[in-house]
Amino acid sequence: MKLVLQGHDERYVVEQSLMNLFPGELPVYEPILPGDDTWAIISLREADERCHVTVELSVHGKAAPYSLDRPLSGTDFEKEGQRRHAVARCFFLAARAVTDVTPPWGMLTGVRPDKPVTWALAEGKSPDQARAMLEEDYFVTRSRADLALETGAMALRASRRLASKDIDIYVGIPFCPTRCAYCSFVSQSVERSFALVPPYVDALVEEIREGGRMVREQGLRVRAFYMGGGTPTTLTAEQMDRVLTAFEESFDILPCEEITVEAGRPDTITAEKLAVLKSHGVTRVSVNPQTMEDHVLRAIGRHHSAGDIETAMELVDKFGFPHVNMDLIAGLPEDTPEGFRRSLDRCLSFGTDNVTVHTLALKKGSRILTEGLTIPGPEAVSEMLDYAAPVLRQAGYAPYYLYRQKYMSGSFENVGWSRPGAECWYNIDIMSELCSILSFGAGGSTKMVEPGTNHIERVFNLKYPKEYTERPEKCLANQAAFAAFYKNLNL
Repeated sequence: MKLVLQGHDERYVVEQSLMNLFPGELPVYEPILPGDDTWAIISLREADERCHVTVELSVHGKAAPYSLDRPLSGTDFEKEGQRRHAVARCFFLAARAVTDVTPPWGMLTGVRPDKPVTWALAEGKSPDQARAMLEEDYFVTRSRADLALETGAMALRASRRLASKDIDIYVGIPFCPTRCAYCSFVSQSVERSFALVPPYVDALVEEIREGGRMVREQGLRVRAFYMGGGTPTTLTAEQMDRVLTAFEESFDILPCEEITVEAGRPDTITAEKLAVLKSHGVTRVSVNPQTMEDHVLRAIGRHHSAGDIETAMELVDKFGFPHVNMDLIAGLPEDTPEGFRRSLDRCLSFGTDNVTVHTLALKKGSRILTEGLTIPGPEAVSEMLDYAAPVLRQAGYAPYYLYRQKYMSGSFENVGWSRPGAECWYNIDIMSELCSILSFGAGGSTKMVEPGTNHIERVFNLKYPKEYTERPEKCLANQAAFAAFYKNLNL
């Protein structure tokens, strides 16, 4: 779509709206020529502390102009937010007039659509007022507004358990047995890079120990630990023991409410590895089948069967972990609504107290896009999600966190469901940005959150395992930035 911006340069807002409302359309900043039939002119002018926005929009020749007028007030930062909201709202209303379609999340385009609910509830607004705000200000559908109300309320509850110097720890293991078709993460297939694993573990253990010293010096308190990937159980039992031992010896783990490890792929789960996790007090294990349909497993490049998943779950059950999570993805290649229903029903039969239902995100670099694999359409994905929610509720689960990603099928969401008392606090903390996340490992994203504000800073570890192991100075610089952040806060 050709885009012309007049009187402003709110490219990010317009491009995010374009992605949300017209999937597949790319922004092109070129003059509109005679004969062009898909374009938008977004104009903004200010006068007398008011913002006037006009959008002229044409989609395949069907045109719809829209304009609105909004007051500007408060600080310069607040006024900037008001301008952006006005531009996004006007573009959304013009697009809806042309397409007669309202996406499930309305004009919300961000990763965390329930954040406005948490803020509203924290300010003393009632649940009905928070829901009405989503529906009236952002055009969120009723079903999604209700969902955001539940997860937003849980985020508020999670925030009240945290003190100003509380942080979470993330440890990344960027290795997998094979690469799944939907994946674009920076992870290495162990089939091709087995030699990288031992030096990676050496570097990771050292980084954890250095981080522990820094955290103790700053007087910070660890509340949740999460080991993800990749597939952490790609490591040997001995390697996992080294990493978890480094964590235990480097940090005060008494305040740590939970220790989660993604066991992930059933073809990496053994009794020896589970015994290591149990010996280190792991409180949650995540087994992520993504589907229980054998032909879908083959389509996404997994070298195991649904029967292997069942065997792995039986093994996990024998070790008696307090909590077990299973992940499913709606919209995988070759899947159908009927197949997804069978997968969910089989997962529930294991009695796990956490189930995460993801919507397929079409990620750049994934085999789904590079090889053009066939995937279910938005209507089929909607049917899958519409089945999941009532079935999970009937089985005693409630939604406790959610997030969205770019290029999601049908513009839906990922939702974590749990039985009462089985919520994973780390998931809420990171998705609702409630506290700082100190990350270790290749590709780690350390997030520094100033308590009670929207002030967030980030530093990133090197992406690839080889360069991560060869340049430990980058990790040390990130830890120094983390320490400086807390020193400047004077908590």
